[in-house]
Amino acid sequence: MTRAEALQLLHEYTASDSLRKHAYAVEAAMRAYARRLGQDEERWGLVGLLHDFDYERWPEPPDHTREGAKILRRRGVDEEVIEAILSHADWNEIPRDTPLKKALFAVDELCGFITAVAYVRPSRSLAEVDVRSVRKKMKDKAFARAVRREDITDGAALLGVDVDEHVGTCVEALRKIHEDLGL
Repeated sequence: MTRAEALQLLHEYTASDSLRKHAYAVEAAMRAYARRLGQDEERWGLVGLLHDFDYERWPEPPDHTREGAKILRRRGVDEEVIEAILSHADWNEIPRDTPLKKALFAVDELCGFITAVAYVRPSRSLAEVDVRSVRKKMKDKAFARAVRREDITDGAALLGVDVDEHVGTCVEALRKIHEDLGL
């Protein structure tokens, strides 16, 4: 599947602007990690772009990810991509045993959190977001309380990187697409 085909699929199943932007953010972070780890940037980007494409139609577990996997299989998407997407949802009980699966888990919640940090900045700009500001907000349990901080720290550990380094990698990736994110 090409990126253009993946975007078409994302837009077909996802009307919400915020969910589309989340997909773009996760795609950017996945591409950054692919470059960093010497992996296939296009494949990793597709995983990020499509990881939640079915969420609006099937938001409840276990349908979310599983219904999307059926659609992706019908379209001939590679099983490695599908399994990585399935692995980001705990209810599928798929081990995160490859760099691709580890990276998706690691960046998913963090991208949402970084976006939330940008939204509360006076300029609503990623230019004002840095590692320190993200780490400070992580300590504030009332801020973006739906985001499990353990997922962020556990994700960094899965990748074998320091949390600050992980946050920095994702912030930089999102800054590069700030216009697509409206930030």
